Amino acid sequence: MKILAIDIGGTNVKVKCSDSDETRRFPSGKELSAQQMVDGVQELTKNWSYDVLSVGFPGPIVKGQISHEPVNLGKGWVGFDFTAAFGKPTRLINDAAMQALGSYEGGRMLFLGLGTGLGNALIIDSVIAPMELGHLPYKKKKTFEDYVGIRGLERLGKKKWQRAVYDVVSRLKAALIADYVVLGGGNAKKLTTLPEGCRLGNNENAFIGGFRLWKEQETGGRE
Repeated sequence: MKILAIDIGGTNVKVKCSDSDETRRFPSGKELSAQQMVDGVQELTKNWSYDVLSVGFPGPIVKGQISHEPVNLGKGWVGFDFTAAFGKPTRLINDAAMQALGSYEGGRMLFLGLGTGLGNALIIDSVIAPMELGHLPYKKKKTFEDYVGIRGLERLGKKKWQRAVYDVVSRLKAALIADYVVLGGGNAKKLTTLPEGCRLGNNENAFIGGFRLWKEQETGGRE
């Protein structure tokens, strides 16, 4: 079975097939609708063959469906039928949960994605618990995401942003009793050192997670 994994971010939509090493992408942005995403993926992969799809979406997935319109994309996502649009079986998963699944190495793992926002997921004994911690209040009437997401990096500068990352990681690791933390997302590489108990993830792990979603059903990866 050939699997196409789609990783939808606030800057780009990236795709990879389970039988290929090639990654392709096209720009996303605040106007991107669900149909535009499908059209873009179909155009990008018109010379690829695949049987099923995994879609990593930057927002909450409840009972296999998008529950809210995305913060950093356009409209028209809630209620969209991806299986009908692609004409192939499609599974939806939160994008952070997909990268977490691809990064998982056992135990109780907290994944934090430092990108446009703050992606997050907890995996306990191979069972994914997707979360929406990024929009919780942090300090000065701002959220965790306001401090450690891209807006925080731009507002605070790299040095203060890194201190905020250290503090947020420490708080969430303790609160969720995580054995270890994986830091993913495009901005994780901007850290000069990693907080204690952390290891650096890799954006490519999102695709591994998308493949595992179909190949390793015993992980409880479906939301």
